[in-house]
Amino acid sequence: MSRFVVQFMKDVLGGNGREREVCQGSLEIDALSEGQATEIAKLKFCEQQALCDWSLHADRIRIDAADVHA
Repeated sequence: MSRFVVQFMKDVLGGNGREREVCQGSLEIDALSEGQATEIAKLKFCEQQALCDWSLHADRIRIDAADVHA
């Protein structure tokens, strides 16, 4: 099993009128694959945020392998 860091990202308009990317939430997930980690993270994010769909608070998902040092 591998560990992944899953971030829920959203583009927002700043006070200066420029768009910027904001992380709406980040989770560390243990899963067999990136796809499985993404699906687990979607469920957990919705549970944490009391949402029926993760895309209500984020535009996209960014996923990376966790940097695990033994």
